Amino acid sequence: MIPFLHIGPLTIPTFGLMVAIGLLAAAYILQADFERHRAQFVKSGHLKDGGKPSHHDEGFLIIGIAGLAGLIGARLYHVLESPRELIADPSQLISRFGFAWFGGFLGGFVALVFLARRFEIPVLEFMDLCSPAAAVGYAIGRIGCLLSGDGDYGVPTKLPWAMSFPNGVVPTTERVHPTPLYEFFIWLVIAAFLWHLGTKSLRGPKAKGEIFCNYLILTGIARFLIEFIRINPRSFFGLSNAQAASLVSILAGAVLLWRIKNQFHALRKEHRIVDHIAASGDVLQPEYHRPTPECPHPERWHMYDSMTAEVEVLDFLKVLVTTVKPELVVETGTFSGLSTLRIAEGLQANGFGRVITCEHDPKVLAAAQQRFDSSGLEQWIDARSESSLEMKIEGQIDMLFCDSDPPLREQEVRKFLPQMNPHGLILMHDASSSMKMVREGALRLEAEGLISVLLLPTPRGLVVAQKRDGRS
Repeated sequence: MIPFLHIGPLTIPTFGLMVAIGLLAAAYILQADFERHRAQFVKSGHLKDGGKPSHHDEGFLIIGIAGLAGLIGARLYHVLESPRELIADPSQLISRFGFAWFGGFLGGFVALVFLARRFEIPVLEFMDLCSPAAAVGYAIGRIGCLLSGDGDYGVPTKLPWAMSFPNGVVPTTERVHPTPLYEFFIWLVIAAFLWHLGTKSLRGPKAKGEIFCNYLILTGIARFLIEFIRINPRSFFGLSNAQAASLVSILAGAVLLWRIKNQFHALRKEHRIVDHIAASGDVLQPEYHRPTPECPHPERWHMYDSMTAEVEVLDFLKVLVTTVKPELVVETGTFSGLSTLRIAEGLQANGFGRVITCEHDPKVLAAAQQRFDSSGLEQWIDARSESSLEMKIEGQIDMLFCDSDPPLREQEVRKFLPQMNPHGLILMHDASSSMKMVREGALRLEAEGLISVLLLPTPRGLVVAQKRDGRS
């Protein structure tokens, strides 16, 4: 091993060098995470001009402060594990060797809490942002332990990849488990997983703090298991200090995850999506509905969220309106308002008509109404806060788009069918073969001789139908 690099008169500890490289890598990753979340933070009111550095260098500032606090915490925790030795030799406080992972975590955590307030970002969101970077920084720092041979290696083994550290800071000629190398690979895998969770949080609603909780649980489990082949002394019930700290990390992460998940799922799905749209805007992404026999490649379509119709279906609605020229369109289930706006765009292109849309949830309708008010299309839209089955419509309906709660779709068609133009169109969303309720309802109406049905093979399925007497 190489505890020191000698470059002319300079002597550079390899442990310190790798810690510095780890901090630099963590800063780049954190900065990248900041950049991909920047629009979200600005939209939600965080990262105001007065509350951040001017050159978008938050990641480097955060890692610099948190890294220093972590090193201090790691050193203090290590020496306090053996208080008698510290009392005998206080100079241990400034040694270049001996740093405890849990102490580093505590020091960095305290610093990050203060930094979250500095950047005016909620603590759990801030910890989510920092977790992948922290995992990468730790992984690279462990290579410093490997190069210096500072005693973080494992017990003797005959495995082919075993290593000896005859020139290490804590030398051994026995072939032992290279546990720093194990940790390097494990923490990189954890970092990749946490980054993936962050990507998913950009695409759709996720509980704030979920990434941080996964960091606590996964790194705690990894360190707990690694300790079984480490040479650290045992103290609590046959466990090392690091294992006891790891159990605390796992327990804290699990309890916090359970709590925030419960709070998250206590919200209605519609509210979670509406809140995410308010924070992040509409995020265009590939459709993730599972493949069906009629649509084996859903990823070829696009979506904004899991409840709004596919982007291609939204565009299809506009084309239908400009093609069949309806005077009155009725939509059940306004939700985000994107489908309403596409219909209104078609009406505007025609120069006549209106769309009546209803949404029974006041909060959801209020968010949609904000879209309508800022769209310039509000004159074509009549948005109502009521249930579709209670909505009163005057006149003949030329197009009906059913996109409310699936159990209501068949009832809605039956309710409005007497008012349908015999040559008008009826559309029912979510009618794929994997979402049988709407599909079977449409086919039941057809079997009764009320409508003629065409099943379009979109990812979530779309019924295009017409009153049977309109085909005579």
